[in-house]
Amino acid sequence: MIGVTAATGVPGVPGATIPRPARTPDALWMALSRVAPHRLREMERARDTAFSLAAERDSLEPIHRWLVVWTREVEIERRPRLAVRRQRALDVLHRSHGTTAPAFRAALAELRAVEDEAIRE
Repeated sequence: MIGVTAATGVPGVPGATIPRPARTPDALWMALSRVAPHRLREMERARDTAFSLAAERDSLEPIHRWLVVWTREVEIERRPRLAVRRQRALDVLHRSHGTTAPAFRAALAELRAVEDEAIRE
């Protein structure tokens, strides 16, 4: 079982940091339930879609892709600094007027940087 290790005190972000989970569906689900339970339905819908596609295509690639995406998502959610950076970038993207605005491009670059950092971990 994954345990909570320390409170972060970051406003608006889940208040606990958890150990990095194993890269299995159950471990990722358990970790997400601790750091971002509001995203569990999203994760489950994506998992169901991935398993359906895997069956249709007779390929494990959709399941592998799901694991990669949700490993990254859990990594971001369990690290409050990354979660805050991502949320700020998403807020700017949603408020931007056009994809050529400098603020839009900067926010998109920041979003990619957050995702890249999570993937490297």
